[in-house]
Amino acid sequence: MTLRKQLSLLSLATLLALIFGCSSTPNKEGTGGYVDDAAVTAKVKAEILQAPSLKSAEINVETFKGVVQLSGFVGSQAEIATAAETARKVQGVTTVRNNVQIKGASNATQEGAGEFVDNAAITAKVKAALLRDASLKSAEISVETFNGVVQLTGFVGYQNEADTAAKLAAKVKGVKSVTNDIRIKGRQ
Repeated sequence: MTLRKQLSLLSLATLLALIFGCSSTPNKEGTGGYVDDAAVTAKVKAEILQAPSLKSAEINVETFKGVVQLSGFVGSQAEIATAAETARKVQGVTTVRNNVQIKGASNATQEGAGEFVDNAAITAKVKAALLRDASLKSAEISVETFNGVVQLTGFVGYQNEADTAAKLAAKVKGVKSVTNDIRIKGRQ
């Protein structure tokens, strides 16, 4: 075999590896899809930030293949509706899964300093528990806490990952309940 044919075959093999190595599957996103989803997430966050009636720090945004998942805790149903409406208007958004929740009616819509610290500590403990489990890709799971209620969101490959995350979160001291809004990739 000549050197030219060997180099041609090597080039073809490299090209095929790049094409198939960066392609997506229902449970795994390719490089291009990840960049597109990151751009959609950034656009949605920017639009939410510009909406005067929304407290953007209380709304989490995640995207997988154009499906935007909103989560967090806000003060009213109107804020939930505004967040979803704002996200739907962004180019590249195919579907909006709105898992934003209203802060408990018995709670004030504003957290005091003590409650904020408690919620932040619970969130940190839950994130640490998720990180310790080698079977989870914890970077794909977001954690929000308000008044001891933990909300899990994100996109994972398999149902057992979502179930494991919820079980781990429920075991953390201070967690009153867990809302598992984690979606399975490919089943939006």
